[in-house]
Amino acid sequence: MPALVRPTETVRESFLAAVEEFRAEGRGAVDDNSMLGRDIARWAPRWQEAAVFAAYVEETLADAREDARRPKGFVPSTVLWWVDGTEFLGRLSIRHRMTPRLLEWGGLIGYDVRPSARRLGHGTAMLRASLPRARALGIDEALVTCDFDNVGSRKVIEGAGGVFEDRRAEKLRYWVPTGAPDEG
Repeated sequence: MPALVRPTETVRESFLAAVEEFRAEGRGAVDDNSMLGRDIARWAPRWQEAAVFAAYVEETLADAREDARRPKGFVPSTVLWWVDGTEFLGRLSIRHRMTPRLLEWGGLIGYDVRPSARRLGHGTAMLRASLPRARALGIDEALVTCDFDNVGSRKVIEGAGGVFEDRRAEKLRYWVPTGAPDEG
């Protein structure tokens, strides 16, 4: 049964296969400024080496720390992987706080489901599973955005309880409650 887990070296082979699927659809290209795109551009040429992949996992885990090195304007993020046994199915990032750019464009939770695992309910399940973790970070409602023409992502967000707020440029903006106010 799939679950959200901290990044781990145990799924390396299926992670690398998923990266090839993402690359085949253009992820990691020069104009892909998503977290996944930046990771592919930076790490993919060297991920085949076990030590490099281990360093990537450690850096990804460390990004949740306030004092971690990150690009200017970026905030701490908890990255989780959606896996079934040793099969990597997707990734999700919970940004710990809002910035003006995230308010307009990126939101607090971003996710990617590997192409071969799409349309199987993984996106919605992964997003739902992340909500208690977001709540534990002090996020009562998470802004989640998607491209206006991405029907699949829109369904994922709505399936996880997202309430549409508006469209800003190419992005649709939804607020997703992370739990009941009386939950602890």
